[in-house]
Amino acid sequence: MNVEVVATDLGSLPDGGFEEQTPIFRADQNFLVRGTRCAHGYQDLSFDNRLAFQVDGVISRVESERLIALTEALGFRAAAPGIQTPPGMRQNTTVHWMAHPRDAEVLFSRIKAFIPSVIEGRQSMGVLSHRFNTYRYTVGQEFKPHLDGDWPGFSVNKKTHNLEYWKTGRSMLSMLLYLNGKQEGVVGGDTLLLDGQTVIHRVSPCRGRALFFRHGIHDRSVLHAGEILHDGAPKYVIRINVMYQSGQVELEQS
Repeated sequence: MNVEVVATDLGSLPDGGFEEQTPIFRADQNFLVRGTRCAHGYQDLSFDNRLAFQVDGVISRVESERLIALTEALGFRAAAPGIQTPPGMRQNTTVHWMAHPRDAEVLFSRIKAFIPSVIEGRQSMGVLSHRFNTYRYTVGQEFKPHLDGDWPGFSVNKKTHNLEYWKTGRSMLSMLLYLNGKQEGVVGGDTLLLDGQTVIHRVSPCRGRALFFRHGIHDRSVLHAGEILHDGAPKYVIRINVMYQSGQVELEQS
C-alpha cells in the first residue's frame, strides 16, 4: 500500500490548540468486497422528531480487520483536520482519509435500503462522501455530548489526485460504522443518544454495526456522546457522511 497525503488542514487538538498541516490521506486500493452482503437488523431509534436508526452486518470480519490495519498504517494522531471542538470534548486519536470510490459505492449499496429517500424535502443523492474520519479510543477516552455538523461531500480528483469538495449537495446524516466491539474485547464506549442530559438510547459498539442520525446545528439534530472506554481493546469507529441534495433543490421541490 502506498501512503499518499492528498491535502492538509488545520487540526484541532483534544485539550485545546491546533496543529498546522494535519494530513488527510488517500486509500490507493479498495478494501470491501462486491457481493450480496446487505445490512440487516434495522432498529428505529428516532425520538421527538429526531431521526436515528441502526443496522447490523454492514461489513464482514475480514473487511473490518482490513480497515483497522489500514488506519493503523496511516497513523492515528491527536489532531483532527478541519474539525473544531472545545477543549476537553473530544478525547481520542484520529486519522482522516479518502476511501477508494469503489468502496464508497459498495458501502452505500449495502445500506441503501434503509436510507430515507427524502428528508425534510431534500432527496438522497444516493452516495456517501468519500471522506472517512476514523477515531480510535483507548482506556479512559471519551467524546462528550455534542452535535455533528453537516459537510459538503469530498472525493479525490482522478487526474490530479487532489482533494475536492462537491459543489452541490450537503450531508444530513452521520453514519458511525463500528469496526469492532464487545466480541473483540471492547469494554464500554457505548454511543449515547441524548435529550438534554437524559439518555434515550444506548448503542453498544459491535463489529459491522452502523448507527445513523440526523446532524447539523439545528433542533432536529441528535445530541450524542461516546462513553468512556474501560480496560480492554481499543475501539475503532468511522464517521461517514450520507449526502442529500442541496438547499436549492429543496426549494424547487417545496
